[in-house]
Amino acid sequence: MIATVLGLAAGPVPLPGHAAPAPTPTPGATQTSAGAASPGPTSAASADPVAARGADLYLRSCASCHGPAGQGSQRGPALVGVGPASVDFQLSTGRMPIEKEAAQPPHRRPAFSAEEIRAIVVHVGSFGGGGPEIPSVAPGDLRDGRELYLATCAACHSATGIGATLTNGFVAPSLDRSSPIQVAEAVRVGPGLMPAFPESVLSQEQLNALASYVQELRGDKLDEGGAPLGRLGPTTEGLVAWGIGLVLLVLVARWLSSRAGE
Repeated sequence: MIATVLGLAAGPVPLPGHAAPAPTPTPGATQTSAGAASPGPTSAASADPVAARGADLYLRSCASCHGPAGQGSQRGPALVGVGPASVDFQLSTGRMPIEKEAAQPPHRRPAFSAEEIRAIVVHVGSFGGGGPEIPSVAPGDLRDGRELYLATCAACHSATGIGATLTNGFVAPSLDRSSPIQVAEAVRVGPGLMPAFPESVLSQEQLNALASYVQELRGDKLDEGGAPLGRLGPTTEGLVAWGIGLVLLVLVARWLSSRAGE
């Protein structure tokens, strides 16, 4: 009787051969040496909502051609190491994504918002480094920009920036909708047949001047003397003048013939 009372006072004694159950670890946590749970590593995608959004958009709209890891395929080139400027240029000008394959997609309204484009740029950057960064552009000297444009750009894009036809069915696109950043990105990246101009060839100051001059071409100041007529040059103006003159001659001849028959 006394032994029973003492046993109850000492508390329950574990039976031999039965160990106490181990605590169940929490998902996403690790056990320390003391047995306490500590937070486990978190993936970069879940830690960065921008990267996660970019990964989702890329898999939905880009991976079918460029591969899930940017390795490329028969339908699209690899994106490893292309750089943020190239990705931002293609997306912000609406050249990508495309519904069907094309050798030279045109400048269109972008399919993504600015935030979505930034997210995709971040995700593509995770495929591998390299390539030009998105350039910053400040106001530049218009006189220097004009000289640079006429020396390096006008031969393809025309003196007024409306573009021109090149060889093998390619065209130099019009610059009438290009923002300063898009102009700077094209200069650094060299999309399509256009050569790239790194900072060792074209300084940041020269890039600012060139981008500013292209914006000047987009304005209405150059058309203050009359109708722009597509800015195709004196040939177009001459054809329009001849057309108006012929119409006036026909009208005068008909008026004179009607007067003669009275």
